[in-house]
Order: sequence, then structure tokens, then C-alpha cells
Amino acid sequence: MLQVSYIRDNREQVLERLAVKNFKQPQLVDEIIELDDKRRSTQTSMDNVSAEANAAAKQIGELMRAGKKEEAEGLKGKTGAWKEEIKKLGDLLTITEEELYQKLVLLPNLPHSSVPKGLTPEDNEVVLENGTRPELPADALPHWELAAKYNLIDFELGVKITGAGFPVYKNKGAKLQRALINYFIDEAEKAGYSEVSVPLMVNEASGFGTSQLPDKEGQMYHVGVDNLYLIPTAEVPITNLYREVILKEDQLPVRNCGHTPCFRREAGSYGAHVRGLNRLHQFDKVEIVTIAHPDKSYEILELMSSHVQGLLQKLGLPYRVLRLCGGDMGFGSALTYDMETWSAAQQRWLEVSSVSNFETFQSNRLKLRFRNADGKTQLAHTLNGSALALPRIVATLLENNQTEKGIKVPEVLVPYTKFEWID
Repeated sequence: MLQVSYIRDNREQVLERLAVKNFKQPQLVDEIIELDDKRRSTQTSMDNVSAEANAAAKQIGELMRAGKKEEAEGLKGKTGAWKEEIKKLGDLLTITEEELYQKLVLLPNLPHSSVPKGLTPEDNEVVLENGTRPELPADALPHWELAAKYNLIDFELGVKITGAGFPVYKNKGAKLQRALINYFIDEAEKAGYSEVSVPLMVNEASGFGTSQLPDKEGQMYHVGVDNLYLIPTAEVPITNLYREVILKEDQLPVRNCGHTPCFRREAGSYGAHVRGLNRLHQFDKVEIVTIAHPDKSYEILELMSSHVQGLLQKLGLPYRVLRLCGGDMGFGSALTYDMETWSAAQQRWLEVSSVSNFETFQSNRLKLRFRNADGKTQLAHTLNGSALALPRIVATLLENNQTEKGIKVPEVLVPYTKFEWID
């Protein structure tokens, strides 16, 4: 959530940056400023009436002590009108603050100055490409056929138990899942992230704090009886560990990692491009989250991006890094890098990670602050990234490493899988 003071002081810049994000309701900016004007004037009026009433109360006491009872009673007669006016102004202030809040939550975060303009994924900027795309024989199989051939994943059994998008992993497929999770967690810990194990359901306050609510409720699974949400990513519970927390400056940066299943309705997703592991409703992911000093957050974003790239390099997967354009960015992000791996069998890029800096957008909602060297509290910056999401990693590992002998397991995973080949 943007701060009202920043919107007031930087109206033109706010409108300019919202345009980069293709925000369709720019009039909200002026409506917010007008409501803040109303809030301020109402608060001033209430303070003035309260001051007048307090001064009168003091004067009444002085008159009574001086024996001027008649004058004192005359002033007392006005106290009812003051109390009524204060209540009226207080009610108006409450209503105005709620209206202001409801409009504020509709504004997305402002994109960083480096974010390119654009409307669709085709407008994203390719930052770099790494690795050699493997050349597969003409009879190479996509991962869903490889999964069936080697009895790794049963998509139809998942449909029977739950529905489409909930696969059942079997045999070496299940072991590969567990191996990747443990490998990614170990690598994150080596990079300085502390592992946490968090709940898979969150309340509304947590969803709001990391800006999933009210923006993405349609994409989240809702447990109606208890009014809880299944998490779309571990970012939500991990970041909310620090909701309403004031850190010390020397504690920054705070780094956490965690593995969770993730649940996404993905409403409206269908077609060949979502076949197999390409788009699921439930999948596993290792997340890295950082709470950072505002002066260091973009340096840390690059380090987080490098960490994810390092994982892809160690797995031997060709990849590219994209800087997302304004129209393809998330609601709360100021800058996002997407990492995509090359699917040799499908002949297309598959997104496997997003690494984002939210600046103070989440921390303002979370009331996540730190106490600086001057003893004053200020909002921290929050960042997170997938390190990594498993489904498309598994898809590209199966496809890119297929041979006549079987599927070769990347060397770094062998200590975790306990096997070198899937055959």
C-alpha cells in the first residue's frame, strides 16, 4: 500500500509510474488526495472544538473556585453542544478514513524507474540468456509422455482423487521431487537463508499484508467455514512472520527460506500450453524471503537473482532472465525478474522463478519497520523469490536430459536421489 504523504508530495510522478503499470483508474490519485484533505480538515476542526471544550472546562473550574457560580453554569450549558459537535466530527472522520483506506488499497505499487513500458509478456526485456539449448532427436518426448513411460507421474489418478492440476508423483518421480526440495533448501541455507516451516493456510490479515488480498482472492482457495486461505506461495506466511514487528537496524537483512506446497486456482487456464506440469493447482516450491534496509534492497535483489541463476546453472538448465514490463508485473511489485528455462521437447521457454522487490508496499500494510541509527522507526523493504518452483524444473529436467538409455539425473542431485538414471 502506498503512503498518502508520498502520493500528495509526488502526484505527477505517481501518475507517471502508474501509467507504466497500465493502471486503469488514475483518477483514484486525486480522489485520495481530496479525501486526505477532508480527513485533515475534519481532524483540525475536531481538535479545535476539543481545545475549546477543554479550555471551557478549565475556565468553569476557575469560576467555581472564584465563587462565580452563575457564570460557570452558563459555560456548562455549552458543553453539551461541544460534545455533540465532537461526536459528529469524530463519526465523519471515521467514515472519511475508511473511504480513504478503501481507495488506497486499490492502488498498485509504483514500478521502479528501470521497468520498461509494455502490456504483455512479449514486451518483457530479456536481460541475459545462459547455457546452450540441447538438440533432441525428432522422436524426443514431452515430459508428460516421459512421465508415463517411466511411471513417474500419474495425472489421471490425480484427476480421480481431486481434479485436473493435482498430479500424483510415483516411484522415482516422487523421489526426484523430494531430492529437489532438499537440494534447494540446502543451497539456500548455504547462501545465508534460515529455514522456517510455516502454516499452509493464512488469515485475511496475512493475505492483505503481502498484497494477495484484495487483489487475488479469485485465484486463492478459500476455506469458507474458518475464513482462511490456502497459500499461493510461502512468501505469504514467511513475510507475515514479521507483521507488526520493529527490527533493529543491525538485524537487517533478515533472510528466510522455506518449502511449502502452493495452491492456485488458475481460473481460466486451459489449452496445450498448460498440459502436464506446465500449469498446476498444487505444486511444491522453495521460497526465499528477505527483509532489507531500503538503501540495500536493490543490491540484494541482484544477489537473490544470482542465487536462483546459480541453481539453474548447477542443474545444467539453459535459462534466460527477463525484466518484466509494467503490464506484466504483479500488483505489489516494484521490480520483478522472471527466470525461464528452455524446454527442448516443447521448444519454448517455461517460467520457473520470479524474484521481486516490493520496496515498502508490503511493509506499509504489515507495519514492518526497523529502528534506524537515529532511533526513529522507518519501513523496511521486502523481497522474495522462487528458488525454485518444482513443476517446470522437473519438466525441463526430464525433457532436456532424455537419452536412449533413459533420463540422466543432474550430478548435483545424485546425492539426494541416490540414483543417476531414470530408466
